[in-house]
Parts: sequence; structure tokens; C-alpha cells
Amino acid sequence: MKGTHDYIDDPRNLDILININGELFPRQKAVVSVFDSGFILGDGVWEGLRVHKGKIAFLNEHLDRLYEGAKALDMDVGVSREQLTQRLYDTLNANSMQEGVHIRLMVTRGIKATPYQDPRVTISPATIVIIPEYKEALPETSERGIRLFTVHVRRGYPDVQDQKLNSHSKINCITACIQAAKAGADEALMLDPHGFVATCNSTHFFIVRKGEVWTSSGDFCLGGITRGNVIRLCRELDIPVYQKNFSLTDVYGADEAFVTGTFAGLCPVREVDGRTIGSGERGAMVQRLQLAYLEMIDRESIA
Repeated sequence: MKGTHDYIDDPRNLDILININGELFPRQKAVVSVFDSGFILGDGVWEGLRVHKGKIAFLNEHLDRLYEGAKALDMDVGVSREQLTQRLYDTLNANSMQEGVHIRLMVTRGIKATPYQDPRVTISPATIVIIPEYKEALPETSERGIRLFTVHVRRGYPDVQDQKLNSHSKINCITACIQAAKAGADEALMLDPHGFVATCNSTHFFIVRKGEVWTSSGDFCLGGITRGNVIRLCRELDIPVYQKNFSLTDVYGADEAFVTGTFAGLCPVREVDGRTIGSGERGAMVQRLQLAYLEMIDRESIA
């Protein structure tokens, strides 16, 4: 089990075409320079995108986050939103992809004259890589759910590393993931500097208590696209939803828990730190929100 990102292997991915700076390459020949800022320093931003019925779901929201992150890093993406959107769909069309596809869109600062962190030694435009793969979450993930382990790695203050920045530099999430895996869990649950629940290493975390849906204040986590959509769904469905501080005691006593992410949507959490959440089975609220989210993606695909 690899958490919510466990997937069904698809042999078609051996023959995909990958877009690097507007040019298509077979998978085995898709490479970037060892002097690229992303390789040397993790200097870049990225997005995970889901394709549904030939359309990239919630693309505008993802591009908002990408360009905002690039601006925060004082990095010029080098192409407009319209040009990048065209490049994404050109890549899908070149691969004849319509459904069951996950895209990793990556933008780094570009190639450096020498391996050094200063952005001023960058000598090329930004590197833009688009990797589309046939990749779908395992059905049992959304049914059976995952197990979480609370790690010692915290989501820190924004003056150290702003957690709202979806950068290539994810070492805190990686170390959290490692600790959770060593503990036998699927993903890591991470706390904020005050000891309140923040988020998971690669997804956002929610609990259900007495008919209410709670998620973190959002102060120490990425502005998740799926997270925001689920909050909006709850409001549309008149389900009380709160962004607030809460502790592990609230989590252990919750009726249900779930995580959200672009790849797998909504997935139940059946266990946290060895404590069974609720009955240990997918609950009624999670099932209701899963169906509502699928309907939301369907509406998005024809909008």
C-alpha cells in the first residue's frame, strides 16, 4: 500500500509521449539537464492534474496556484496561462488520452551555469515538463480506506518554509512519509507548530463529529484544490463544515475521518495511531461526499 497514491499499473504508460518545453519525447528519451534548477535544488513549482471525460478538472484553480507559486518564487513561467493550457491539451491529444489520466505539470527556474542556489546564475528560460500517465487509484482505497500515523515532523511557520507554496522542495513531507511508512502506516498525519492537526504528507485531512465536518484552520497547509471543493460541497449540501484548530483527541474520538487529493478524490481513514476511527468502515458522510464529489467533477467536465 502506498496510501492514496497507490495505483493500477498500466502497460500503456511505457509508450507515452512527454512534453518538455513544448517538444514531445518518448518516455525513455525524456530527460532534463543535470544543471536544471529543479534537479540541483528543488527550485520550482508543480501541479497534479486529473483528466475526466477529455477535460482537465478544475484547471483554472490549479493554474491559479501554479502561477501564484511562481510569482512567490520570483520565477517567470515564460508562457501565458492560455499557452500552457494549449500545451497541456496538445500533450493529451498526442497521446490520444481522454479518461483515467493523471498529469504531473512541473515548472523549474531553468538551467544554471553552475550548481549554485542563486537564481541569478540561471541561464535559460523556465523548464516546463508535462507527464501524462494512465493512472487510477485502486478501488479498494476509496472503499476500505487508509491508516495514518502522526509523525514528529511538523508543518512549520511560513517564515521558515511557507506550506502554501507547492514547491518541488518537499523534504519535510518526504521525511514525514518515511516515518509513517516505517511505523507501518499508509500516510503521515502532520501537526502544526502548536500541536493542532494540520494535514497529511500528501493529502488533506478531515474528521466528522456529530454530523459536522472539521478540517484544519488551513494556516499550515497547502491551499488544496480538492480540499476547497469539498468545503464548498458541504456548504451546498447544508452540511456544517468548519475550518478550525482541533487536536488528536478530537481525531481519535471522531465518528469518521477522510482525506482529499486530486489523484484519489475522497478516501476514508479507518485508523489513526492504532486507534480505530468510528466503526473502522467507510461511513455514511464519506460515502455521501464521495458521490457528491464525483457529480461535481462530472459537472466540471461539461462546463
